[in-house]
Amino acid sequence: MKLNELSDNPGSTKNRMRVGRGIGSGKGKTGGRGVKGQKARTGVAIKGFEGGQMPLHRRLPKRGFHNPFSTDYNEVNIGRIQQLVDAGKLEASSPVTNEALIAVGLLSKPRDGVKILGQGAITAKLAFEVAAASKSAIAAIEGAGGTVKLLTAPASE
Repeated sequence: MKLNELSDNPGSTKNRMRVGRGIGSGKGKTGGRGVKGQKARTGVAIKGFEGGQMPLHRRLPKRGFHNPFSTDYNEVNIGRIQQLVDAGKLEASSPVTNEALIAVGLLSKPRDGVKILGQGAITAKLAFEVAAASKSAIAAIEGAGGTVKLLTAPASE
């Protein structure tokens, strides 16, 4: 087998349709666009237009609300962090931050920071520098001899 002997299977590729090349080609004159009007011209996109009838996206009621000030945290349980410490991926000497968790591959995106949740058990003495933490997580971390430093001020309740 040589490089110049390679070829596709017969019938696997088709030649592209050459439009506007005379009436004998089958796609001549109007080039498959029909006749006249706005859509026969180039650069036209009438998306959602229903011939004057009220379009579907305007007939349906508006729904929902997007809060531009909402926070999107990466939630991490303390049991998962203890697994990383046991596996030797996370060092007890360095603080546990958003960047550190991305570096070990637990998180993929920084988002608005990390929120530590209290699922699981923790035995390692760790220093956390995170955006938020649940009360049960803080109690478990401080019970193991660690510290929690919240980077953002907690919202008033």
